[in-house]
Amino acid sequence: MRQGWCIGLRLPVQLRANNHPVYFASPAGGAIAFLDRLFFSTLNVDKTMKVGAAVVSCRRGGNTATFDMLNKYFTMTGMPVVSSQYWNMVYGGSPEEVLQDEEGLQTMRTLGRNMAFLMKSIQLGKQQMGLPEKEQQVFTNFHR
Repeated sequence: MRQGWCIGLRLPVQLRANNHPVYFASPAGGAIAFLDRLFFSTLNVDKTMKVGAAVVSCRRGGNTATFDMLNKYFTMTGMPVVSSQYWNMVYGGSPEEVLQDEEGLQTMRTLGRNMAFLMKSIQLGKQQMGLPEKEQQVFTNFHR
């Protein structure tokens, strides 16, 4: 598997399915601990318009809950989430089985094209219009 980069953070990210499996309809604890620490430790890094996409693979079930949890990291930090023709997931208990998931593979190809388009569109938008205005964040505590 190729090593990827979190754009803008310049931190290597490599969460492989065989290292971080879906056990009980959620990402494995190691993956969540890593992402919690990564996103918490970079709260001071502006991730506005840095494109994110979660991709999930599992043998049978737990994909949708895992997909939902992973996308929350992006949406809480101002990152646009790239979509595809379906949820970004494939099925298979091994890489060989995943290659038989024709719909999942098509979803991944569509995701790649959509991600490239969105990144180019955001770059063009930045050049022509700039970034959206950001308000100072307000924190509300309802426990009084």
